[in-house]
Amino acid sequence: MSKASAERARLPASSDGLTMTRVSPPDGESKLNENFAKFLEPAPSPLVRLQHFLHGNPTMVPVIVLLLSVLAFGVIAGDRFFHPFNLSLILQQVSIIGILAAAQSLVVLTAGIDLSVAAIMVLSSVIMGKLAIDVGLPTPLAIGIGFAIGVGCGFINGALVTRLKLPPFIVTLGTWNILFALNLWLSNAQSIRSQDIDQSAPLLKWFGERVGFLGAQFTYGVFLTAILFAALWFLLNRTAWGRHVYAVGDDKDAAELAGIRTNRTLISVYVLAGLVCALGAWASIGRVGSVSPQSFYEGNLQSITAVVIGGISLFGGRGSILGPLIGALIVGVFQSGLRLSGVDVLWQMFAIGWLIILAVALDQWIRKVSA
Repeated sequence: MSKASAERARLPASSDGLTMTRVSPPDGESKLNENFAKFLEPAPSPLVRLQHFLHGNPTMVPVIVLLLSVLAFGVIAGDRFFHPFNLSLILQQVSIIGILAAAQSLVVLTAGIDLSVAAIMVLSSVIMGKLAIDVGLPTPLAIGIGFAIGVGCGFINGALVTRLKLPPFIVTLGTWNILFALNLWLSNAQSIRSQDIDQSAPLLKWFGERVGFLGAQFTYGVFLTAILFAALWFLLNRTAWGRHVYAVGDDKDAAELAGIRTNRTLISVYVLAGLVCALGAWASIGRVGSVSPQSFYEGNLQSITAVVIGGISLFGGRGSILGPLIGALIVGVFQSGLRLSGVDVLWQMFAIGWLIILAVALDQWIRKVSA
């Protein structure tokens, strides 16, 4: 019996007495078809492979930029840049902007934007300071009320976006103006001095306490920022809520069809962002040493800068929460390196502006993979 006939399967006879056989394809034919298909498909170029790699690992772009920036300014500025005190100073400077960037990232992941994060933070700090210093409430209670204010502001933003179907940009632009006016009204445009805080409510400046290590000075605010990003990473990558956030940002309609309560998810995102801003309010008092209604006025733009440079897509649904932390560090490294190199502040802003444009252009190029 031949090999071809041995591979035939005998079937029952049909009504006309004939028999039917099932014939398998000749040896090697299926493998030949697969090889032929691979031959017709062109091999991806190194640039396309890089594009796919960056699409699957969006945090790698800011990591590479950060490493190159550190090496470049280490060569340009010399040993002063790598001095432990200077490196720890960079961490202190970016800690508050990093917290604001964390709050901003949560909203941007849902394909929104929050222009009120800095205003929420300042309002919470003003309320903490007024209640603890002027009213005389116990400091923990004053801090708790400040946290409640931050959560309430986030809930209002989320409710306006979900219930009234208003664009997040317009909603948060409006609340930014409202909250900034409230800051000036509640504080009478006056700051609460550091001496008054030290006498009546030193707990407000707790995150400004320093810990020395090998010539470096780390504040508790730096450790707070690291813990916050670690907690948010866990929420976004190890919980169902985090998967819902990415799904809503990627395609809200598809998320609804999948059974996700998109409005509830969006409100929870804005509420959590408000809570993070209130946490930043407490840390900012320790960083600045006082309570000022006009502090961190540009915090909104700086947080967006860190988010964009950190690789989170402004179109939502893509990026790692750790990216904005690296983005904030990149901005801090640029500012410190250029300052040590004797570059004027004007040109520091010029360089950071180009960083933002290049980051957005790179994001558009990476997004073409999924197009």
